[in-house]
Amino acid sequence: MSDAWLIEPAGPLRGEVQVRGSKNAVTKHMVAAILGSGPSTITNVPEVGDVDITAGILTAVGAGVERTGDSITITPPAEVNPIVPLSFSGLNRIPVLLLGPLLHLAGEAFVPRVGGDRIGGRPVDFHVDTLRALGAEVEVTDEGISARCSRLRGGIIELPYPSVGATETALMSAAMAEGKSVIRGAATEPEVLELALFLQRMGARIELRPDRRIVIEGVPNLRGARNRLQGDRNEAFSYLVAGLLTGGEVRVVGCGQDRLVTAITTLMRMGAQVDVDDNGMTASAPDGLRAAAVQTDVHPGFMTDWQTPLMVLFTQAEGMSVLHETVYEDRFVYVPALQAMGGEIELFSSCLGGPACRFHETSNLHSAVVRGVSKLRGAEVEIPDVRAGFSSVIAAAAADGPSTLRGVHHLERGYHRPAEQLRSLGVDLTTT
Repeated sequence: MSDAWLIEPAGPLRGEVQVRGSKNAVTKHMVAAILGSGPSTITNVPEVGDVDITAGILTAVGAGVERTGDSITITPPAEVNPIVPLSFSGLNRIPVLLLGPLLHLAGEAFVPRVGGDRIGGRPVDFHVDTLRALGAEVEVTDEGISARCSRLRGGIIELPYPSVGATETALMSAAMAEGKSVIRGAATEPEVLELALFLQRMGARIELRPDRRIVIEGVPNLRGARNRLQGDRNEAFSYLVAGLLTGGEVRVVGCGQDRLVTAITTLMRMGAQVDVDDNGMTASAPDGLRAAAVQTDVHPGFMTDWQTPLMVLFTQAEGMSVLHETVYEDRFVYVPALQAMGGEIELFSSCLGGPACRFHETSNLHSAVVRGVSKLRGAEVEIPDVRAGFSSVIAAAAADGPSTLRGVHHLERGYHRPAEQLRSLGVDLTTT
């Protein structure tokens, strides 16, 4: 299979894109499903590489995985293999989320080291501390994480930072723990709440409290459930930006307005016109775009995954824009590629465009100043991760001259049929 795309500029992108469920939600639902007493079915599932990787992991521990169209059915294992093979090392973040469920099912677990996008440190400490708070014995080695516990018991889980992954580990681990658990400092991203609602359908007793607290009363058993995933807010924003960047107009359907509130207002502040109805939304900029200052944050702030397409959009906005990344310290790994394509971007270790963040006394380059309007040009680009991949694609679509993008498997790991969707909007894309 080809791992490179040749993109020729073809003018403004126009058309409609139907987004499916979030890659950040479907894989967590798949893991939670092995806790049920019977099969669970998830629908509106995207065709992304992370689903295939997760299916392989679940099959390896003894679960059944059946896919039909846009639905996937997970059958809990009759005989559990509590050891996730080392062959899954470094592919994605899912193995660490299996620790709690495997402890419930087998009393022991081993998962290999985690992987995912190269966007900065995403340590497993929060996951390990969560399991220890619930009574597990946990050992971390260079190969992975081992855990053992005859029965998880409720406890107080203090998260120093509202980590999405650690909150998801806490939810799945506490759902069947003996007694009551409280997560303090929990993440509240839509994908986290979507998982909590799915667990509730399975019979979990979960309450959402003020001040980022979640209370879980453990139950002895969960049942299978069915859920239709909500639209992927990352994809939705990316395609809206693709239209704006090229002077076109893209309509996105399948993702609710409530999942894009902050993103929509950000685009409006830049001069975009965003028309929203019950089925979808359209973004256009007939009078051009102006500069803005944006700071990423945990939900309900501006999502860190949105900043990669926004950075490209800043290159086509009149004036000096500022982007302050506060979630991951190395999220700007894609910037050299945009600079090579003509983007006028300078990175700083200072906190610009917002109050001081947790990286303010480090040497991490986590603020960017972008001068627009920049004339983008074609280039050869190596894609480092999922979101950076899309930013390179839309930059290439707006550039003067052809571009070759290598490493597109990263893009295919997180976006539903990206080549097909992009071609439908008018991108001149050839696999090489």
